[in-house]
Amino acid sequence: MPGEDLTQDEFERVVEEALDSLPERFAALVENVVVAVEDEPNSEDLESLEDPDDDSELLGIYRGVPLTERTHDAPLLPDEIAVFRGPINRATRTRAEAVHEVRETVIHELGHYFGLLDGEMPH
Repeated sequence: MPGEDLTQDEFERVVEEALDSLPERFAALVENVVVAVEDEPNSEDLESLEDPDDDSELLGIYRGVPLTERTHDAPLLPDEIAVFRGPINRATRTRAEAVHEVRETVIHELGHYFGLLDGEMPH
C-alpha cells in the first residue's frame, strides 16, 4: 500500500527500539558494533550473498568478523550491521509488518555477529 513506508526518521527510531528491546544478557555481549540504517545494499553486499541469483530482497547485512572466528587480537574498527530501509519497505505492506521485519533483521544480523549461520537461526 502506498503511503505505508517508514520514513528515514521512523525507520531509525524503529531500529533503535529493536536494539533497546533486546534482553539485557544478550545486549551486554554486543561490543564494538555499529548498527546503521542504509537505503539500499551496495554491490559488495549483494556479491557477498550465498546465492547471488536469489531474487529475494537483502534486508540487512553483518559486516565484520564473528566472535567465534576472532583471534586474541581485537579488530580496531567496529563491526557493522546495516539494515536496509528500501528493501524492508518494499517487502512489507504495513507499518506493523515493517516494524516486525526491522526487529527480525536486527536480531538475525546480531546472530551472525555471535557466529551463527543462517540455518542455525530460528525463522
